[in-house]
Amino acid sequence: MAVTEKIGIRADLWDEPKQARLMADSLGLPLLMNDDALLLLTYQKGRLQIAQPGKDAPGPVFIDFVSGRSAHRRQFGGGRGQPLARALGLKGGKKPTVIDATAGLGRDAFVLATLGCQVTLIERSPVIAALLKDGLRRALQDVVTAEIASWMQLLQGDAAQLITELPRPDVIYLDPMYPESGKKARVKKEMQLFRQLVGPDLDSEALLKVALAHALKRVVVKRPAKAVPIDGPQPSASINSPNTRYDLYFTNA
Repeated sequence: MAVTEKIGIRADLWDEPKQARLMADSLGLPLLMNDDALLLLTYQKGRLQIAQPGKDAPGPVFIDFVSGRSAHRRQFGGGRGQPLARALGLKGGKKPTVIDATAGLGRDAFVLATLGCQVTLIERSPVIAALLKDGLRRALQDVVTAEIASWMQLLQGDAAQLITELPRPDVIYLDPMYPESGKKARVKKEMQLFRQLVGPDLDSEALLKVALAHALKRVVVKRPAKAVPIDGPQPSASINSPNTRYDLYFTNA
């Protein structure tokens, strides 16, 4: 089953049914009369969201840069002393230009923009890119986050190709889909949906190779703390946090 065949749109679950039809056309998704899909893309309460249908399904996933986890990280994330910032070289007043080539929910990109970086987000999934676009739209409308969101540019497509067409950034940031851990603990609903939407990352090695050829100063790869590095050159250094490791590849181009 293709990824897009897992997702559908029900116009009756949208605040504006006409917009549902436009979204279905733009993403190539079917308009449904029932819940005959593994995932439903809806627009309710002023936001685009995706969820599993059914009474006992977990709640919807949407992108929120204004409140919730993003607001907490913006206020209490540790500023330039946090591992992510140190990994990307945000020393003193440095504000490197960044390509986040695996944008996902955009949370790390938002942190970097909060710290003053110009960030280009690349997301290959059209559906996730639509969620990101909607999250950025709402962030631009909020007085607290508008300036931060203005430093974030979103592109949808194949990162390995788009990187070669963009101005060379100081840093390229990669956060490939974490491998299955095999643990029985319930995976967060965001990750459950992501695995259904995009599947496993099978091209991380190729993307790292492209990134190394185009980053001016470094490539940073986010990994689980105990995971092996991506196949390819060995990292130049690493920065560790309790559950995460950032592998650094210095390019000095």
